[in-house]
Amino acid sequence: MQIDPSRHSPADNYKLLTNLVVPRPIAWVTSVNAAGTVNLAPFSFFNAVASNPPYVMISVGRNDAGHPKDTAANIEATGEFVVNMVTEDLFAAMNISAADFPPDHSEIEAAGLATEASIHVRVPRVTQAQVSLECRLHTSLVLGTNTVYVGEVVMFHVADHLVGPRLHIEGFAPLGRLGSPSVYCRTTDRFNAPRISYAQWLEQNRRSAVGAESS
Repeated sequence: MQIDPSRHSPADNYKLLTNLVVPRPIAWVTSVNAAGTVNLAPFSFFNAVASNPPYVMISVGRNDAGHPKDTAANIEATGEFVVNMVTEDLFAAMNISAADFPPDHSEIEAAGLATEASIHVRVPRVTQAQVSLECRLHTSLVLGTNTVYVGEVVMFHVADHLVGPRLHIEGFAPLGRLGSPSVYCRTTDRFNAPRISYAQWLEQNRRSAVGAESS
C-alpha cells in the first residue's frame, strides 16, 4: 500500500509516523520556568545526533490550544534542560508526568519523585533516574508545528552499577516508545552482531565462490 501524507490529516500522519519509526527512546525532560517551578515531561521524538561534542535532540509539539508546551517555553527562556532516561520502574511516574498539568504545578511532586542539583546547568535532574544528561541549548529549528531543540550534553549522570570497564554501559534497559497512543517496549531482549569490514566481506564472498565451484 502506498500512502501519500498530503492526502491525509495531520492526525493520520502522526499515527503512521509514530507507529512505523520504532522503537524510539523516551526523553523525560526536566526544565524550569521563570518562577522556579520544575517541569517534567516525556518526549519520544528524541535521539542522539552527534558525539564530538555530544549532542541530543528533542522535538516538542504544541499543546491542544496551539500554544508552545511548557518544556518548549522553558528551554527557550533558560537555554537549559536535562534529559532523564525512563526505565521500567519509573513508567508509572512517567505516565503521570505526561498529563496536562498547568505551568505552576510541578509534575515532580505529582509523580512522587525527587530532584537533585545538576553540575553545569541550573535545571535539576530526577533523582530516581539511572541516567540523566545535562544539556545546554545549541540551536532550535521550527518544523511545522514542532520545534526541534538540539542540546549539547555537558554532563552525563550514570548510576555506578551500570558503568563497566572503559566506560562500557552494562545492564541498562530503558523503555522505548513503539506507537501511538500508548504502546511501549522493553529493551531487555538483545543480541550482539559485530560489524564486518569490507575486507572481511570480500573474503566471505571469495570463500563462498570457491565453495560453489568445488561442489
